[in-house]
Amino acid sequence: MKKVESSFLRTDKKSFIIGSIIATFIAATPYLFYLYESVPDKQVWNTFLFTYESKHYGSVFVLAWTLANKVIPLILLIIWFFTCRHWWYHVLIVPIAMFSFQIFTIFNDDQSYIDSNQILFLIPIMAIIVPSIYLVRAKIFNRINDAGKTMQELEDEFRIKPKGFFDKVKEYF
Repeated sequence: MKKVESSFLRTDKKSFIIGSIIATFIAATPYLFYLYESVPDKQVWNTFLFTYESKHYGSVFVLAWTLANKVIPLILLIIWFFTCRHWWYHVLIVPIAMFSFQIFTIFNDDQSYIDSNQILFLIPIMAIIVPSIYLVRAKIFNRINDAGKTMQELEDEFRIKPKGFFDKVKEYF
């Protein structure tokens, strides 16, 4: 019984290194969030790489703070999406799309309210994701009634097998 290995609990060196990098990045996100404090509280920010003028916010510091509030959750959701092995992980596309759209509107200086009317742009995405998740759920419950399997056995059946990062990206595009 000790020789039996779970197909989801990998112990090879590559998985250990990748998992360590992801865990370290997740643990460092509070520090990454506070990088906005290194941005000056001016309307125009000149660096050796670029010059940025904040027209809508009036201060590059406020822009950086607003951007940090959107980028860090987006990065964490993307990590969760690519590492989740549950059957419902496609639902994570909805908040990923929402945060992506909010980041886009942050840079759109003509917008006066950042967090308004995004639900209208998310409706087409939700119209695809929510019914597909419901259909997967319906299949699970049909199999429960037919086969007498436990919920854990069905989740294991629908769980996506671990793949490389690029294989998982190719699966969606």
